[in-house]
Amino acid sequence: MSENNNLSVSAAQACVLGFAETDGSEEIPLERALGRVLAEDVRANRDQPPYDVSAMDGFAVRSADLATGGVLLTVIEDIKAGDLPKKTVASGQCARIMTGAPVPPGADAVIRVEDTRMLTDDSVEITVPVKAGNDIRVRGENMRHGDVVLHAGTEITPGVIGLLATVKRARVNVHRRPRVAILSSGDELEALEAPFDADKIPESNSHALMAQLQALGIEPVRLGIARDDPAELAGFLRQGLDYDVLLVSGGSSVGVHDHVRPTLEALGVAMHFWRVEMKPGHPLAFGTRGGTLVFGLPGNPVSSMVCFEQFVLPALRRRMGHPALFRRTVTATLAHPLKHRPGRMEFIRVTLATEANGRLRATSTGAQSSGDLCSMARADGLLVVPAESGNLAAGDLVQVQLLDGSLYQRTAGFVEEAA
Repeated sequence: MSENNNLSVSAAQACVLGFAETDGSEEIPLERALGRVLAEDVRANRDQPPYDVSAMDGFAVRSADLATGGVLLTVIEDIKAGDLPKKTVASGQCARIMTGAPVPPGADAVIRVEDTRMLTDDSVEITVPVKAGNDIRVRGENMRHGDVVLHAGTEITPGVIGLLATVKRARVNVHRRPRVAILSSGDELEALEAPFDADKIPESNSHALMAQLQALGIEPVRLGIARDDPAELAGFLRQGLDYDVLLVSGGSSVGVHDHVRPTLEALGVAMHFWRVEMKPGHPLAFGTRGGTLVFGLPGNPVSSMVCFEQFVLPALRRRMGHPALFRRTVTATLAHPLKHRPGRMEFIRVTLATEANGRLRATSTGAQSSGDLCSMARADGLLVVPAESGNLAAGDLVQVQLLDGSLYQRTAGFVEEAA
């Protein structure tokens, strides 16, 4: 690509995802599987329930005996969940039965206890008629032996954990999580553990990126801060290129002291783009070496976080086997006017509130400087202003990308018109 390549957000996302492949699989214990993605289909190992069972506490009866209410039946046994019936129900008889207990031979319906009246310990009056199959969960109603109950690509939620335990999967085969390294770059940066220096800028990007990765279940390695020296930078980058994904914060622009991109190229990284038509986050670089994905993120902290949301997060979720790659978007009403000059897609930090009519209302968090982390800390989502859009008015319907770590969708959710 040329030095002036400026990709649209969707084109840049497509480019990144074209290089994001799943990272193989591994077998892990069920108790560590929450949040992971199944790498294989899971089949039932038995019928469930394993026999016809009662759905209610009541009496197992023959429906032919109960064409009308007011019928007296003899109770021949009690059946609890976990018991097996010992007797066959004949005409004029019934069995007291608990929820989940197997239906005895001869019975074809269950009548709930509320529709009965005990006369003696072994005699009950049934007060309503009943049809065959009433309140019975039939064998295999939930699953049949050999049926696929969970498909590859399923995210493991608490409900899925319960189902895996039901089919006796003590260990599960899941997509591997990528190994991710984070490197910050710049002479101006002051490390968190370094002494206070009023002339330095606190290095926050690697910590914010670490948290964004941890929200995905990934524990990254922070390599530290590389100074604006090509030799020192190259040493750090060599370490980072041993990982599946390398995030480099700062130094990816075109200034005379921005050494990241040329140093990466010298180390054999093929750069696929280095500018995206978006605000914040224009100076974003992306390259690959072998199976390693390399992201040159902007040095401004909000730009870095927004670029992570739009490009790094979808790539990581694809590598982890998730079918839904992007943050969920919702429609909201804009609370106030917003100025926008056509040319770049813009991501405005907003808070969301629910109006009386149930619609969401989006309000800017205030100053939208790419260095203002306060605006990101307060944000519920990113209001997406299309590149071709002009100014927005109060009351306009807008799309907001939620910054909620539990909600994802399969597409980016915002539309870009063709150039």
